[in-house]
Formats: sequence, structure tokens, C-alpha cells
Amino acid sequence: MPSTKSTAQKYDGFTAEERAAMKEHAHEQKKAAARRGSSRAEKEAAAEQDVLAKIAEMPEADRVLAERIHEIVKTAAPGLAPKLWYGMPAYARDGKVVCHFQSAHKFGSRYATLGFSDQAALDEGTMWPTAYALKELTAADEQFISALVMKAAG
Repeated sequence: MPSTKSTAQKYDGFTAEERAAMKEHAHEQKKAAARRGSSRAEKEAAAEQDVLAKIAEMPEADRVLAERIHEIVKTAAPGLAPKLWYGMPAYARDGKVVCHFQSAHKFGSRYATLGFSDQAALDEGTMWPTAYALKELTAADEQFISALVMKAAG
């Protein structure tokens, strides 16, 4: 039976944005491997500089949000270490990502996202949110995110 899908609708593998994210992840792994001989403090400082450089590259609307999220996470959960994760600013405990910021620009979305992994201590009942859409941050939003990040960090 012939397919009724047009050529444009057929699944053609990963999107260009997904392929770019995977390439960024491979590059991040290569950089991490090059730092293996460095001290822990040097590795952490370099990882944070990578995160800040990635944030600086973002379009203004995303950059403003990412800078605030970075400050909130650093203040609310100083035990989480900044690192790049698939080209996105992320914050990890023992090398495992707890939360990350995804710019709207990265995947052509209408909003940025603050996401949490299964490493985040957010379990509540049988269902709970693991990502939040961000368009701007109010003082109340920042307080909510701060409390959420503290809880997630455990």
C-alpha cells in the first residue's frame, strides 16, 4: 500500500538542531578529556567559563534569562557544578546533570526552558513537572526557581 505522507512529512532522522546538539556534546567530551590532568578546581573553573561563554553567545532575550538562571542556581545550590550539556548550560552533582537551561533559539522554540533530570530530588506523588517554560522572570518567578533548585539539589 503506498504511503499517503508527503516527502516533507516523512521521518528523516534527526533534525539539524538535534545533530548540532550532538556535535556540541562530542566537542564538550573532547574538551573534558583534554582537562583530565588538571586539578578539580581548574576543571570546575574551566567548565564554568565554558558555560558563561555559551550564555554570552545567546540572543539577548535568551542571554538575559540564562544569566539570571545561572546566578539563581549558583546562589540557591552552590554544590551544583556548572557544565555544558549538549551545548546548553547545565548544573551537575557528582558529574550528573540535575538541571539545565535550554534557550528558545537552540531548537527554534517560542520559549526558553528550565529542565530537571531524573537526578533532581523533585519527586512528589506519582507525577510532577520536570520542565518549565520561561519567557521572562519576575521576582516571584525567581523565588520559585530558587526554591525549586534548592529542592532539586537535595
